[in-house]
Amino acid sequence: MSVVQVGLVDTTGEIDTELVQSVAAALNIQAARDLPQFWAVQATVLYLPNPKKIPAGVWPVKLVKTLPPDEGGFHLDKHNQPYAEVIATPGDDSWSVDASHETIEMLVDPSGNRMQSSIAIEIDGQTIKDSTGQFNYLVEACDPCEANNYGYEIQGVAVSDFITPHFYDPVTTSGTRYSFTGAVTKPRQILPGGYISFVNQESDEWQQILYLGSTPKLQTLGPASGDKRSIREWIDGEMEKHHHKELNTAIRHVAAKRANELQERRRKLDEIAMVRAKHYVRPSR
Repeated sequence: MSVVQVGLVDTTGEIDTELVQSVAAALNIQAARDLPQFWAVQATVLYLPNPKKIPAGVWPVKLVKTLPPDEGGFHLDKHNQPYAEVIATPGDDSWSVDASHETIEMLVDPSGNRMQSSIAIEIDGQTIKDSTGQFNYLVEACDPCEANNYGYEIQGVAVSDFITPHFYDPVTTSGTRYSFTGAVTKPRQILPGGYISFVNQESDEWQQILYLGSTPKLQTLGPASGDKRSIREWIDGEMEKHHHKELNTAIRHVAAKRANELQERRRKLDEIAMVRAKHYVRPSR
């Protein structure tokens, strides 16, 4: 299996360079250590210092100021190679979770068209439960658990939780992990702030169950036609177009206390790094 290279690059020119480098290092650990435990992925993530230079073979994750209202984070270029765009603003470090989210989903499904058949689900009052029938689910590795409070930390950087392939298992089994952190405790569970997209084969329609508010809701996106180059690119655009405000509220919010804790952790790591650097300075003669 070849190793995929992902490059994190700041196109805004406004994000602290050391922070971008720290996030790239954390994403590299997540891609090399955590993701391969469950998904057949071999990848590295590197920091790209120049937004005008994207090395050949590198899939860029670009930090941008804004996105159009009908455009999500995942894209395919004119050569059908994946890349992602993530909104980043100075003074708000929560973009690291979004960058992690896009990196993981790009590695798990580079084309944006990976499907997995599993038991159908339905909304029953304020809960989501298994139903009769079978859905074809779009494999979006972070969407069911994408709210920032379900993420975890790598070297003082907040990263996204992600589901494992067992998420699509027919039944719950003891000792099985359905997401990396364990926040998802059974197959097909959608956590608050998350959502899932699927083809309802009885109606031949794309549908979603969204848990962006206090209760989950079902929405129909349209016929399950095969004319979309990337299903995930289309669905991401639909989500941004119709649920931008809900996504910002339910998914991307990071408590100030937690953000301060992570900043303090990175500061401590910087202090340690500076002390260690002195170990390698030759004494003057």
